[in-house]
Amino acid sequence: MVTTRFTGTLRRFTAPSRLASALTVVCAMTVLIGVVGTASANAATLPVSLGTAADFAVLAGSTVTNTGPTTINGDLGLSPGTAVTGFPPGQVNGAVHAADGDALQAKNDLTAAYDDAAARPTTATVPVELGGTTKTPGVYDSPAGTFGITGTLTLDAAGDPNAVFIFKAASTLITASASGVNLINGARSSNVFWVVGSSATLGTYSILRGNVLALASITVTTGVTVDGRTLARTAAVTLDTDTITPSASVQQPASTTTSLTSSVNPTPVNQPVTFTAAVAASTGTAIPTGLVAFTDRSTLIAVVTLDSTGHAVFTTSSLAVDLHLIRAVYIGANGFLGSESPTIFELVQTS
Repeated sequence: MVTTRFTGTLRRFTAPSRLASALTVVCAMTVLIGVVGTASANAATLPVSLGTAADFAVLAGSTVTNTGPTTINGDLGLSPGTAVTGFPPGQVNGAVHAADGDALQAKNDLTAAYDDAAARPTTATVPVELGGTTKTPGVYDSPAGTFGITGTLTLDAAGDPNAVFIFKAASTLITASASGVNLINGARSSNVFWVVGSSATLGTYSILRGNVLALASITVTTGVTVDGRTLARTAAVTLDTDTITPSASVQQPASTTTSLTSSVNPTPVNQPVTFTAAVAASTGTAIPTGLVAFTDRSTLIAVVTLDSTGHAVFTTSSLAVDLHLIRAVYIGANGFLGSESPTIFELVQTS
């Protein structure tokens, strides 16, 4: 904080001296405004240094357990535990450090980073549910001490590639199936930090951007994409057919749009209906890749891989007699932001 103090002697002024005094006050106020402006500009949130932990895509305290063909694009570390299981079928495109000096140093650096981030002064207290909101750079917490993401959270750097976002959850971070985090206007996943006082759980086929720093465990359920790191201080990191890639690129991902059509509506019960999602990049000619999740209200009903034309097709004859709210959620991939389709109100009726 910069404090400017004005001192002086009160005296009687003649008219000319009053004018001189007024000019002096104007000049002093101009200086004060400049000082305050400089202090505000310097108040931007600083990034959290991960030290040697930045080399790791996955780092844990007790165990690292994997199921399925998970891909880790970076180092995997464990300390003081020694049990790393599930590789193969999982693949580590980096080094594996189990209870060695590198892992110990990374854990020490993770502890320092966690303590640093957790101690940052909060700039805004916001509701637990982050999905469906847009956040600007700052340090966030919630009244309940937890955070959840259902749908899409957008982080807007307002053109500043050095913008930092810190989310402090005193207990848990839980993301829903097919949820996502979008980065816009220069935001970078390397400058997003999720500080979790207990454990983090990432829902199936969700996409999370940023560095998860958890005091206890991190559970990454089936089909999750992490554009960042999963770093657990004391407990386990559990994986299942996931992709984890620490961000090193400043290239802005392309935004996308997702549309959804139904082959027939209304639909007779027990008869097939086909839903087709089409995902397109908002700029350029590149065709998005990755997964599309189909949901009925809040229930995940299918996950389909985009084909070479950017389409995902799902056919079902299992919808019960009811009004179904069908939505397609493109969860994003490297180079492409996620997007959601408008809802289709699919009526299934008796024959």
